[in-house]
Amino acid sequence: MTTSTVDAIPVIPGQTNANTPKPGGGRATSARIVKYVLLFIFLVIVLIPAYVMIVTSFKPGAEISASRSWQLPINWTGQGWSKAWDTLKAPMGRSLAIASVAAIISSMLGSMNGFVFAKWRFPGSNMVFTLFLFGMFLPYPAIMIPLQQLLINDIGLSQGVVTLMVVHTIFGIPICSLIFRNYYATAVPNEILEAARVDGAGMWKTYTSIVLPVSIPGFVVTLIWQFTSAWNDFLFALFLSNSTNGPATYALQQLSGGQNPDYASSMAGALISSLPTLVIYIVLGRYFISGMMSGSVK
Repeated sequence: MTTSTVDAIPVIPGQTNANTPKPGGGRATSARIVKYVLLFIFLVIVLIPAYVMIVTSFKPGAEISASRSWQLPINWTGQGWSKAWDTLKAPMGRSLAIASVAAIISSMLGSMNGFVFAKWRFPGSNMVFTLFLFGMFLPYPAIMIPLQQLLINDIGLSQGVVTLMVVHTIFGIPICSLIFRNYYATAVPNEILEAARVDGAGMWKTYTSIVLPVSIPGFVVTLIWQFTSAWNDFLFALFLSNSTNGPATYALQQLSGGQNPDYASSMAGALISSLPTLVIYIVLGRYFISGMMSGSVK
């Protein structure tokens, strides 16, 4: 009869076996579970308004009431979506033109201004920059009537798309300049600019050849920011456009119905008008965050 012996594996002090449970492992698992439960609760709270909007948009008028706002439609209908699309398709085209032009022009001008304020200092530049940013803090409701009189009565611009393009471009320049100024101050080394000056490059050549090619993160931030701001604006549209040439936000106000609101079409219209900005943030959201952080990290 033979017997086999198993040699004991020596345990080195301070070293744990693979099968030995790690200290605090249970607490870490519990904390992870609690974290995911809280995230799920917050997600549900955030999505509740979207759920109510989607459900309401498919209900006929007789089913829409406070007591049935959470329930699914009994009779599903797409009349609200059809009415909303017929009302919004032309204004959304105008909103796309306004937001795109304003975002591109204000971003380009903000990039130039940011480069000057960050790298080409001149006497009183800090004071000029402070006054330049004053436009960010103007209360828009307080200037609407004087702005309307200036643009429409004094300058002679007509209400509509062109006037809104001009206004959104002008009011977007300060925030774009601030974003680019902070980005260039940390992301573009002074040594590169000094080398360009030694080689005989002037301000414009330095900007177009050296600074502009590395400005993509800043442009991503300002383009998304400006496009979203112009697309969602209602105050400027209310004072500087009308029902025949206004953007999507103006048409949404008309779609609400006044004394006899059409909740289904209003909810459908709100969902339709939010799709462009939603798609932009889904596609470019990670670039937006990285662009916001790139200046500070570098």
